[in-house]
Amino acid sequence: MQEVEGFANGTFDYTQLKGDTGPLVYPAGFVYIFLGLYHATGRGSDIRLAQYLFAGLYLLNLLLVFRIYCRTNKVPPYVFFFMCCASYRIHSIFVLRLFNDPVAMAILFLAINFFLEERWSWGCLLFSFLLSLAVSVKMNILLFAPGLLFLLLQQFGLLGCIPKLCICALLQVVLGLPFLLVNPVGYLTRSFDLGRQFQFKWTVNWRFLPEEVFQNRVFHAALLLAHLAGLGLFALHRWHSSKENILTLLKDPAKRKPASPRLTVNNILWQASPGKRSYARQLGGCCGITPPVSCVCPLNVSARIVFILFSSNFLGVCCSRSLHYQFYVWYFHTLPYLLWCTPTTKLGHMPKVLLLGVIELCWNTYPSTVCSSLSLHICHGLILLQLWYGTAPTPVSHTPPPSRKPTAMSKKAQ
Repeated sequence: MQEVEGFANGTFDYTQLKGDTGPLVYPAGFVYIFLGLYHATGRGSDIRLAQYLFAGLYLLNLLLVFRIYCRTNKVPPYVFFFMCCASYRIHSIFVLRLFNDPVAMAILFLAINFFLEERWSWGCLLFSFLLSLAVSVKMNILLFAPGLLFLLLQQFGLLGCIPKLCICALLQVVLGLPFLLVNPVGYLTRSFDLGRQFQFKWTVNWRFLPEEVFQNRVFHAALLLAHLAGLGLFALHRWHSSKENILTLLKDPAKRKPASPRLTVNNILWQASPGKRSYARQLGGCCGITPPVSCVCPLNVSARIVFILFSSNFLGVCCSRSLHYQFYVWYFHTLPYLLWCTPTTKLGHMPKVLLLGVIELCWNTYPSTVCSSLSLHICHGLILLQLWYGTAPTPVSHTPPPSRKPTAMSKKAQ
């Protein structure tokens, strides 16, 4: 509130906007959203009203997350209870601390909901717009950017995804225009400062390191290299499931070599116009023919989109230079999906729930300790192994599942 109060009083130089906690270091979207909150709460005096508004945001965020989970159909329902009721830290971040991180994540989950509609024309444009809006509130949303870029290249090719990326860039320019006109260098260096030093006393994930190592630029460079290597490995071996070279993603999708479906009765029957599929479905039911997966179950498409976006973000969290307590909301609501979307025989349901509990305990330990930081990294490592060795969601196959034994064809069907 103190940081946006200067803007409300007519200060457009970003280097002059500051509060008791320090200078303003967030992009322009943060200023506009919290300026609205500033006026709605009587210039920040009505804290209770602000808490009510953030409680509503918390419920909206849960609804958006649950809708994503329902579209993917990967996580058992009982896990939702832990997501709602078992995290004191998340409730504190939303309703007590009133951070901007929950605002950015709520916009991000809204964007993913639009993306899952699979209306690639307007749905993708809205996703790009909302994603850029979320970035303007908190830059951690950029951790989803590698996964988004992969999906855009896969769907549109290099030339096709450029307009979507331009939407993201244009929105950042429009939102930051009042500040760019006054002090462009000050705005860019303050709001998009990727080299900012974090204080060791607040770190949750690197408490077991000496402070000298924590602040060392070589250590930061090593984390960046590890992050890039992880993204490259996942892009090659977990996200890209085609047998073609990954560079084919740069081509126009129409010029790529299509995967030839098996010539079976099922595929021939269901490769019809949308108007004929209802009749084909009735005929197939009479004959005991099972429709291809691509016709009856689009769940794999949604599951794969979410897997790519969530794993992209998780890799960034694992390689972060520092995680502060409010950063827990960056990936808390994605953890159940990451654990259950890649099933393995090595990790059952109870160990997965136990992992969630240990992670929650690590984030609730204040101040962080050597034990809590090490435990958090061990849990992150186990989740990474689960994502790497588990069965990742794959694109919808045209190969139909084994059909049931044909039944006698009725006279009407004949």
